[in-house]
Amino acid sequence: MSFEQLQYAVASHVATITLNRPDRLNALTRVMEAEIRLAMEQADADPGVRAIILTGAGRGFCAGMDMDELAVLPPDDIRAQQWMRPYDMNRRADYQTRYSYFPAIGKPVIAAVNGAAAGLGLIMALYSDIRFASKTAVFSTAFAKRGLIAEHGIAWILPRVVGQAHAADLLFSSRKIAAEEALGIGLVNRVTEPEALLEEALAYARDLAGNVSPRSIRIMKRQLWEAPYQTLGQAIADANQEMFLSIQSADFKEGIEHFQQRRPAAFTGE
Repeated sequence: MSFEQLQYAVASHVATITLNRPDRLNALTRVMEAEIRLAMEQADADPGVRAIILTGAGRGFCAGMDMDELAVLPPDDIRAQQWMRPYDMNRRADYQTRYSYFPAIGKPVIAAVNGAAAGLGLIMALYSDIRFASKTAVFSTAFAKRGLIAEHGIAWILPRVVGQAHAADLLFSSRKIAAEEALGIGLVNRVTEPEALLEEALAYARDLAGNVSPRSIRIMKRQLWEAPYQTLGQAIADANQEMFLSIQSADFKEGIEHFQQRRPAAFTGE
């Protein structure tokens, strides 16, 4: 599949999705929004892909919605059915909406934030599983400075990542924070030199693709994203059931055998 506003490449079992409007700091358009979803679905359906990296071309990750489009955006676009279609009928409805579908992808999504991540750009990073940032990355919610509100579930996800007080600060003030502060409050997992960002993200993704069970990651990712809706007892019951199934899986057998035989793993995801 070819794309107009992003680049899509697969190598070493890792799909890299690169937002490609560098002259506009990869500001989001409705075309790009649709293409990101198609690219994510393509990577999820590809058995040759075991991890996904989302990054931006040039100096920006994603500077939010393109202001030219935002100025003429009809109010009812926010609820348009074309954006709200279910991704996976087996996943909870909360993870089927316009931007919250990243958790429904059965593979780890790693945001490699190379520059400005504002508004919707920050939301995409938050719905990713892991976030790497360049030292040049800058983060901002931006909404309050545009007369908007906490969009697309950011009032739910941001406090779970950085805590209630940090979330209130970032939402109310819309101030910009640099990568080191983002690391300090837990917004990102790792900060790198700008020239090393993509290679470090790729190295991490390749490690996941080559050395751990795709089946284990798929189940663990579902567990992590389901946990906010469960009691401890429900999470334990779910884990017990999944443990029963995992012990019968081909990946469990391979996990034991490659350890005993002192050889590289050859997981199949089954």
